[in-house]
Parts: sequence; C-alpha cells; structure tokens
Amino acid sequence: MVAGYERAFRELYRRHTPKLFQFVMRLLGGVEVDAEDIVQETWVRAAERLSGFRWESSFATWLTGIGLNMCRDLWRRRNGRELDWDVAAEPVERAGAPDERIDLERAIALLPSGYRTVLILHDLEGCTHEEIGHRLGIAAGTSKSQLSSARRAMRALLNP
Repeated sequence: MVAGYERAFRELYRRHTPKLFQFVMRLLGGVEVDAEDIVQETWVRAAERLSGFRWESSFATWLTGIGLNMCRDLWRRRNGRELDWDVAAEPVERAGAPDERIDLERAIALLPSGYRTVLILHDLEGCTHEEIGHRLGIAAGTSKSQLSSARRAMRALLNP
C-alpha cells in the first residue's frame, strides 16, 4: 500500500513541479536558488497536509497557494514585515541602455514585490481580484490598484 502512495506522490510531483517552479520564480523575481528552496519546502508542507486536502479547489490551486504562502514567509523573514500594500511602491527603472529590449520575464522580475504578486496571480494564474484579496489578505480594490500600477510599470519597462 505504501508503494502505491509513493508512486502517486511521485506522479503529482512530476506533473505539478514545473508550473510551481515557474510560479515561484516569478514571485521571487527570478532568484533561482530561492525558488528551488521554496518549491522543495512547498512539497514538504503539501506532503504533511495532503490528508487534510478537502478538494474544494484543484490540487494545482491548493499547491500554488502553499507556494505563495511560502514566498510570503520568505519576504517576511528577509524584510521583517509583510508586503505593504497601502504604500506606493518604489519607482521602477529600466536597467541598461534605452535601446536594449527587455524580455517579459525580466520585466516581471523588476517589478516591486506587491505589483509582481498581483500581476502574476491575476494575469498569469487567472485569479479574480476577490480571490487575490482572500489569498493575500487585502481588499479587492487594493488588488485592482496594484494590478493597474503593475501594468503601467510593465508598459514603461517594455516600451523604449
């Protein structure tokens, strides 16, 4: 029986890790070492809590929620506080010469953490503002505001 569970877990790991890694990499601004650690910690936490999974959402949604919380924990440990959603983020500046083109992933990585998180959850993961608000503990209006600012910053980064 244990071998069957292990085989099933390996299959879940194989199916979901690439997308989870990409999600975490984006949230962390492309810091691969941190993303690898977070993905590993996410799977450990998921394995510990798998028996409590209630199927109220898809497994992928549940897993990315754990990954998101692990990233938030990392931000808290590093900065000594949660992301501050009510304070205007620092201005985003283009890196390099004005004639250089910047790719999408690099532009996302250059966004302030709050902007980046909402942009990824909304535009890439397909979450509604209400879902984002619930996941991050912010108002839906704050999510909308952060998304608008993130898109404006992305346009500035991507346009010469």
